[in-house]
Amino acid sequence: MELPGALPLGELAAAFATLPVFPLFDLAYYIVSVLYLKYEPGAVEMSRRSPFASWLCAMLHCFGSYILADLLLGESPLHYFSNHSSVVLATAVWYLIFFCPMNLFYKCVSFLPIKLVFVAMKEVVRVRKIAAGVHHGHHHGWFVMMATGWVKGSGVALMSNFEQLLRGVWRPETNEILHMSFPTKASLYGTLLFTLQQTHWLPISEANLIFFFTMFMIVCKVFMTATHSHASPFAPIEDFICPVFFGSVTSGHASHHHDHHGASHDVSHPPPPPAKSKEELNEGTRKRKAKKAE
Repeated sequence: MELPGALPLGELAAAFATLPVFPLFDLAYYIVSVLYLKYEPGAVEMSRRSPFASWLCAMLHCFGSYILADLLLGESPLHYFSNHSSVVLATAVWYLIFFCPMNLFYKCVSFLPIKLVFVAMKEVVRVRKIAAGVHHGHHHGWFVMMATGWVKGSGVALMSNFEQLLRGVWRPETNEILHMSFPTKASLYGTLLFTLQQTHWLPISEANLIFFFTMFMIVCKVFMTATHSHASPFAPIEDFICPVFFGSVTSGHASHHHDHHGASHDVSHPPPPPAKSKEELNEGTRKRKAKKAE
């Protein structure tokens, strides 16, 4: 008999893995997702100006991972909207958060102790989605398994630029691939673990992996939300490993990065253009005027 199966922890993990996520955990997932949408600058004004655009953005926040996974697998991006119960539940959450009288619903769900419970419940859904995505792509090879699991866990963040376009915002510098947040990185690492488990390279049952990785995600996200921290717990390991395998950032790149992000501090004092370039520009203007006069 295997040791995990002989321990109560193994039975707990098995029961946890079969725990249904609809409707309670999905409800928490929708609440936190729409809360993050409301935190975006201009989201409240957009909901008054264009409720339909606001609703579309909310649906992307709630179902973006399913939409992106369906696109990768060659299925209709509207496939998940056939789950009428989920769409109605997410729509009700969107309406209550944005349009409830006196903001009562928003004030209740954004109250920190209650919000932390919802954040923990959302991570339960995230890990289940990662496991389901990897399992869905099991017969298509490693890359498909990892791609499907990753977008199932962080599809909302990966589609953030498209969601910004719906809100009339274009900020390509916020590309999630270039600047991965903790949930995106954690989903990627979790996808790797579940892929190794599915291919029998990781000697652990799927139920145990779901349980332990969910506990890890809950602890990290609850702590980060409670302390308003954006620091990734992976940073110390990445700072040690990445320079060894991928090299360190050169001084030229570092200075360029510094100048790019520090440009906003020097907007009021732009460097003057070279005198020669200005003279050439004036000379070209005079020539064009002379040609028009002729």
